[in-house]
Amino acid sequence: MQSGGTQDASKTIEINSKGDIHWIAFTEDGKQVLSGGAEGFLRRWQVDDGREVGEAIQVDSEEGTEIYTAALSPDHKRLVCGLTFAYRIEGKAWVGVWDAQTHAKILDIHGHTNTVLSVDFSSDSTKFATGAYDKLVFIWSTTTGKQLVGPLRHDGYVATVRFSPNGDLLATAVHTKGPGAESIRIYKSDNGHQLLDIPFAVQSYPSSAFTWSADGRQLFAVAYGEVKCFDTSSAALLSEWSFHNENFPTSIALACNQKFAVVSSYDSLFFWDTSTHKQIGADIKQANAVWSIALSSNDDRIAIGEENGKITFRSLRDILPSSYFTIDLPLMYISDAAFKSWTEGNLTRVEALLTQEVLHPSNPFHHACALAHRALVRTRLKQWNTAVNDAKQSIGIETSLIGRVTLAIGLAGSGEYESAIRDFDDLVFSDGLPAENRFLLLIKAIIMFECRKHEDAISRVDGLIGLVDDHSLYVIIRAQMFVLLGNMSMREGNNERAIDLFKRAQEAIPFQRSPHLVVITLMFGWDFDRLAPAIQLQLFKAKHNVGHTEVAMSLSTTVETLGEKALKSDVTADWDPDLVRRCFATFERNGDAAFQSDNAKEAIVQYSTALYLNPSNPAGLLVKRSKARAMLGSWEDALVDANEAIKANPTGPLGYERRHAASHAVQQYDDAIDAFTRMVSLIEESVDQDLPQLGEKYVSPSRLKSAIESVVREVSKICPIVLIDIESGRLCDGPKRLHIFRLESQFKELVSSMTEQLDDERILRVVEKYFQYVTFSHVWVGEEPSFQDVNSVGSVWDLDSSPLNEKLKKFCEMVRKDGYRWAWSDTCCIDKTISTVLNQSLTMMYKWYEASAATFVLLADVDSPSALGNLTGSKWMTRAWTAQELLAAKVIRFYDRNWKPYLGDTSSNHKELPAIVQELADAIGIARETIITFNPDSLTVREKLRIASTRNATVEEDVAYSLIGIFKSDIIPRYGEGDAALGHLLEEIVARSGEVTVLDWIGKSSLYNSCLPATLAVYSQTPCALTPVKVADMDVRVTALKDSLSHTVVIPMHERVARLPPARFANRRLYLPCAIFAVKKLSVNRAGNGLENHYRARVSGIGNVEFQTSDQLSLTEPRRLAFVHPWIRDLQDPLDSSTWGSTMDGDSDEYESDPEIEYLSDAETDESAPSPVDSEPAVILDNYTRALRLVVRLKQPFHALLLQQQPRGEFKRVAAEHEIVVPGIEHTVNFARDVRIEVVEIL
Repeated sequence: MQSGGTQDASKTIEINSKGDIHWIAFTEDGKQVLSGGAEGFLRRWQVDDGREVGEAIQVDSEEGTEIYTAALSPDHKRLVCGLTFAYRIEGKAWVGVWDAQTHAKILDIHGHTNTVLSVDFSSDSTKFATGAYDKLVFIWSTTTGKQLVGPLRHDGYVATVRFSPNGDLLATAVHTKGPGAESIRIYKSDNGHQLLDIPFAVQSYPSSAFTWSADGRQLFAVAYGEVKCFDTSSAALLSEWSFHNENFPTSIALACNQKFAVVSSYDSLFFWDTSTHKQIGADIKQANAVWSIALSSNDDRIAIGEENGKITFRSLRDILPSSYFTIDLPLMYISDAAFKSWTEGNLTRVEALLTQEVLHPSNPFHHACALAHRALVRTRLKQWNTAVNDAKQSIGIETSLIGRVTLAIGLAGSGEYESAIRDFDDLVFSDGLPAENRFLLLIKAIIMFECRKHEDAISRVDGLIGLVDDHSLYVIIRAQMFVLLGNMSMREGNNERAIDLFKRAQEAIPFQRSPHLVVITLMFGWDFDRLAPAIQLQLFKAKHNVGHTEVAMSLSTTVETLGEKALKSDVTADWDPDLVRRCFATFERNGDAAFQSDNAKEAIVQYSTALYLNPSNPAGLLVKRSKARAMLGSWEDALVDANEAIKANPTGPLGYERRHAASHAVQQYDDAIDAFTRMVSLIEESVDQDLPQLGEKYVSPSRLKSAIESVVREVSKICPIVLIDIESGRLCDGPKRLHIFRLESQFKELVSSMTEQLDDERILRVVEKYFQYVTFSHVWVGEEPSFQDVNSVGSVWDLDSSPLNEKLKKFCEMVRKDGYRWAWSDTCCIDKTISTVLNQSLTMMYKWYEASAATFVLLADVDSPSALGNLTGSKWMTRAWTAQELLAAKVIRFYDRNWKPYLGDTSSNHKELPAIVQELADAIGIARETIITFNPDSLTVREKLRIASTRNATVEEDVAYSLIGIFKSDIIPRYGEGDAALGHLLEEIVARSGEVTVLDWIGKSSLYNSCLPATLAVYSQTPCALTPVKVADMDVRVTALKDSLSHTVVIPMHERVARLPPARFANRRLYLPCAIFAVKKLSVNRAGNGLENHYRARVSGIGNVEFQTSDQLSLTEPRRLAFVHPWIRDLQDPLDSSTWGSTMDGDSDEYESDPEIEYLSDAETDESAPSPVDSEPAVILDNYTRALRLVVRLKQPFHALLLQQQPRGEFKRVAAEHEIVVPGIEHTVNFARDVRIEVVEIL
């Protein structure tokens, strides 16, 4: 388990978990998320740093168990999971309930019989609903697990279930494979009575196909390319909007403030304004396919569950305009834009923004809030009557605390003080004084203070302080009241009273800003940010006014305490210059200390204060503050400081160093590289002796670029010569692709990020990911678009509209949807007019498919919807080239004629889908594991030839050329050579491995060499299996032979076999090591149905052998014929320590092998034929025993080749109509006369 987050400048945090993340949810406070998915564990993560929290919950010990869906109860006490199992197990519970705190399992829920696709809790957490692949929906008790409602039967599998916000209704989304049956149904949750059936094309396996509005009156549903909003009382379509993305959408989530919705569609996120129904900004691309999404309770973060175990947190405030967010404050529910203007004091702007919200409300609640907030603004503007009207209108729409509070403030301001107080007394319940009511009482005291009831107001605040343990809020409010009264006393000339009030106010210092203080600032305009400096400075003024002599001595300390806020006051205008310099040094020193202690906020305050004193050379301080801002992640501000530092000192490298860091963080990579280049140049030019040494630690951008480009060239060596650039549709060779990469942000980010040390692994990782490409596998039909066709129009996208051109375009569209930049099709990516390019492409094609990120297969003859068996019956399964494309590809995806996924399965790799892999395995006749993890050494030579024998090609030579990769062959394609292409391939197989099982066939001989077949079809027949010698029988037979065979008879023969070299080819001639048995007599077998080509031969050392051939053999020259045993590996003894071709007992080599032949390793040679003796434990044998064991194996039946000697002594193979099985040597054989061990030359 690898966990831990990485954070970038866009405030995106990534977590690496395991398996696809099917479900994700925020906790109530938004600080943590829970996730579950394909690995079968529920995990909890810290949002701010991506750290895993606590122990994971394993939902089931059964291997292959996945969490397909889950839900966290609104009270955060329970977790419910819907499961899917790799294997169907009777009695398994498809739903489980856990304690969210202790992780203890509470309930197993039985009822479903297949994968549970969706679960949801009611708003009161007392019940939950489940929907599954078995087309059933249930509602269960959270505490007992009792079935409350159901089963509710549906026409298709249930993709999503969701309770309405009040829990009274339950909506379900149904998907069926038949058209017209998809729908969203709404039921009463207490009895399962169906209320509505809304026709809607729900897509397969969405995480959340729809969501309820906050008031439960609307449903927002997502399907292919569109979002629709329905009335939940009538099923009427209220609105709809579409988006340009042809991938299946997986989820929709609605912001809590109802202002926007987010839709996930494969690897993209789309954001929509729920009022205008327009997309907000551009879609957001993820690196992986998106399985699940969740929004935080304050709508400012999105959690994204992706394939391959990745979880991403994105700050939506970096993506969406501020107007789509609300500020989480007590009583108030205000948009980010209005809040920003309000806190800046731009009340006119706030009023205008709120008026727009009043005119265009998203729902009644927001309408009422907007009116109440506008009423507050108007009280600040002293527009009392309109404020009161707004407040009353707000309460009329929907009663809220903010509406009532605003009305009271408006009434008090308009002179109706008694009415305002009465309204508060009606609003506040004093029984137990809950926290909210205490805050309301505090607001009442402030209203009283604003109405000049000063003493009474302070007395009430004192009373509240005595009621609570944490009284900091009330102490701050009382301090503000003291300051306001102190200011009044100073204006009246009563400085002594002012000093007393300011000293009493000092008890509130220091204090923390809280949401309650923000609300009071918005309501009454009280500035708590300046409260501490105001107390100190006003106290200084008051003391100065009465002539206190110690004030000047403590001035530096006072200013240091106050910081930047104090210096914005005109108090510092007439300070002594020496005092200013001392303060400046103090602030800079304090800033340095704070920065060293990682207290960036304090460092910024200290540096800012020093800068406010207008130093003559601020560059150094600006650099320091830029670093402090960077420590906080405030990169935009850090960049501003860096630019200011450069203005102040254009020849200083440190300003450019900060500009580089900040520009890189905000992804302005060109600026970052320019800044870094300038910095290095200034260091090299500097006369400062220390700076050139500093420059030695940096890597120059030119060196970085060179290193990256070198990696690109290496990666390109395993890429196709030409690829399609999906964005432009142009055909690009390696240099063009490198040029494009240089312009990409990924390249620039690498150059900008590795300024001090090259990270070769990271460079390789980035380059490999960028240049990932998808290959196309299909059946050629007629004149497919060529290299010249695409180049003539400039782009794939500009090709004329024709079926074959559209096929290529559709492939490219699918690649683009998957997020890849590059694609390869054998139709247009090979310039077939250049022979060297064509030959290189043919020989490298297997490796290109193997190195591809994915291979998309178009089954053009498979209709939608597809079913098991369609793939096997497709023409694609019969073509020569597609065999290597299937086996080489690590990731493969099958599509029907309409580019719909085969079997409707949208998973990223169909080689991981058991049903599809089993269909392929059954059709091809090899193991499932071999298909999934194939490499050229996975199968024997004979198995690969068998697979190839079932394939055909339009061009004769392609039968052989399509096997170059599977056999790791080095043959050079030469179109026009006809069946010689197959001869070249088989020749190389024999030459490289010495493997002669390719000779074991029946049928017609090739013109290339008589021992090779004319067609691969002969290998579709498996040679009949011959029974080997049992281990237990070998010693018995050897003992029996010792009485009849002497050392001198058998040892020389064994030595000759041991010295035989491997088979080899030269000039199309086969040099075959074998045991030769001459034909003594040949006759036509009249018992063979009278056929002249049915012969009987009397064979030396063997006896009678019958065979059938279409050749007409001369009965008068039988001795030109010979039967040979070429399976020398079968004759070799597994207990014999000598190796094939080696000498024994110091004898010199009788046969020489060709030094130019490259022999394959043992793993590459064929092992399909059974050994003539079962494997035995290692035993040291004497030469006589070895020789006798060879005789035993020669006595076993074997498949013989029939050869006919030519006039010059060479041989040709006589092709037989059936296998020739020879019974083995006779007991009376004369080894010296009847058995020849030698290498024969075969034409």
